Amino acid sequence: MPTNPYPVQFAVDYPDRPLNRLTTFFRPLVAIPIAIVLGTVNGGTVQFGTDGGRPATFAAAGGLLFAGPLLMIVFRQKYPRWWQDWNRELLRFSNRVGVFLALLDDRYPSTDEQQSVRLDLPAPDARTDLNRWLPLVKWLLALPHYIVLAVLWLAALVAVIIAWFAILFTGRYPRALFDFVVGVGRWHNRVVAYAFVLVTDAYPPFRLEP
Repeated sequence: MPTNPYPVQFAVDYPDRPLNRLTTFFRPLVAIPIAIVLGTVNGGTVQFGTDGGRPATFAAAGGLLFAGPLLMIVFRQKYPRWWQDWNRELLRFSNRVGVFLALLDDRYPSTDEQQSVRLDLPAPDARTDLNRWLPLVKWLLALPHYIVLAVLWLAALVAVIIAWFAILFTGRYPRALFDFVVGVGRWHNRVVAYAFVLVTDAYPPFRLEP
């Protein structure tokens, strides 16, 4: 562990046991129900009907709170705690679904229990811990991370495909691939927490490790 760890911490327990090969084989299909649930609270849009071939009724709800906290930090130097709690729990739920899809865990994602996924975010006092003007440019300052993450997520996709075959034949997720995919998730969560959830002013490090 670094002497000064980044305030956003993400980890997934390595499944040191045989993984379920059947659910691994059908993972995209098995994950459909929980993905729909996630979509309903993650700003997804639901079509209820059609009118002349066109969507008639839509409903969107939830999603990460960004504009509200940004305005409150800039104009009031305040970040309501329940907004922080909502963003943290939604990120945790999203990560559990992502971990399941990435084959890192074969237990079905819970909507509230942490299971093998641990994501810790700081709970800042906006007046003393956050620069009131920085949220206006954080999304732009994080641009180098977007570029790096695009490459890393492509590599992570290849790693998951290789791991899929490894699990089907051996029942185990190769540890090196596991650590890499978790590292990409860690990097992603740090950037999201900095640029969009706005809970820290510490610039995300360019590393996969904690």
